[in-house]
Amino acid sequence: MSNVKNHHESMFHISKRDDMPKVKAVAVRAISILIALLVCAVVIVLLSKQNPIKVFGVMFEGSFGTSRRLLKLCQNIAMLLCISLAVTPAFKMKFWNIGAEGQTLVGCLVSAIMMLYFGQTMPLWILLPLMLIVSIIAGVIWGIIPAFFKANFGTNETLFTLMMNYVATQVVSVFIAVKVKSGSQVMGVIQGGWMPKLFGKDYLINIIIVLLLTVGMYIYFKYSKHGYEISVVGESENTARYIGINVKKVIMRTMALSGGLCGVAGFLLVAGEHHTVATDTVGGMGFTAIMVSWLAKFNPAVMLIVSFLIAFMESGAGEIATQCGLNQSIADILTGIIIFFIIGSEFFVQYKINFRQKHKEA
Repeated sequence: MSNVKNHHESMFHISKRDDMPKVKAVAVRAISILIALLVCAVVIVLLSKQNPIKVFGVMFEGSFGTSRRLLKLCQNIAMLLCISLAVTPAFKMKFWNIGAEGQTLVGCLVSAIMMLYFGQTMPLWILLPLMLIVSIIAGVIWGIIPAFFKANFGTNETLFTLMMNYVATQVVSVFIAVKVKSGSQVMGVIQGGWMPKLFGKDYLINIIIVLLLTVGMYIYFKYSKHGYEISVVGESENTARYIGINVKKVIMRTMALSGGLCGVAGFLLVAGEHHTVATDTVGGMGFTAIMVSWLAKFNPAVMLIVSFLIAFMESGAGEIATQCGLNQSIADILTGIIIFFIIGSEFFVQYKINFRQKHKEA
């Protein structure tokens, strides 16, 4: 009699997909958003007793209800997209730059300083380019500091760039404390150095600049030698060294680019929107941009779509809290649920679940 061994197999196992067709991948993401909206509807009914259809209507109204709201939505998309473009070169290189928040904030700070000291005395056509230049320089400095230590001493760039965020926040806090004698830690609107209106509309210049940056970064990644070197270093540093790429130089150059683009975002936030600086001027976009870049697979064109989706949800959730008399926390919960499902859908795009098939043993 032969001995038959019982093999205890798991009910399923997970394996990586070779490549999912684009149409199917889009369908998976769309289904995840629909499921997220259904979950949000259940949450709304349970927590607020509000009609979920009415709440979703308010969400659309908050973004598209008036031309002013639509323009503000486009501005939010542009700023999130700009910072997302900034973190992408480093992430393609597998340099985990978590410091976009601080790099953007120092760009905001130096722009505000230029406005404060030269806004009333210097012509606008001279002041704005100078503000842009010093903001880029500030962002570059904040970016290459962790890059230098990573390239030469192998430090952990994730912790280093994260700590630089806190340093930038404290620098801004000290600056405000020195300039605002009342101790309120709130700096008022700074006169002078404002981005001019285009066709009588605010934010249009910001939006055009970011669109041009998006096209430029797409060309940079796809067709330039530097873009190719970033991809090679990201795949394997040893391979990059073997084919003659100076890895240290690429790391420094790429983080200078990331920091410089964050500086551009800081300039646009201060000159084109807030006209002042505070510790929360960036508003967490430096961290949200990481998610946008990852979800878009480092493709600038797809980042535009992802940025629109996230900005739309945030604008709509804020309007829900205002019009429906709900707590702002509920609006944040709804946004979190939708983002959670969007991120979760990426698992099913990249991996598949294989269930164990029953079979008979002779």
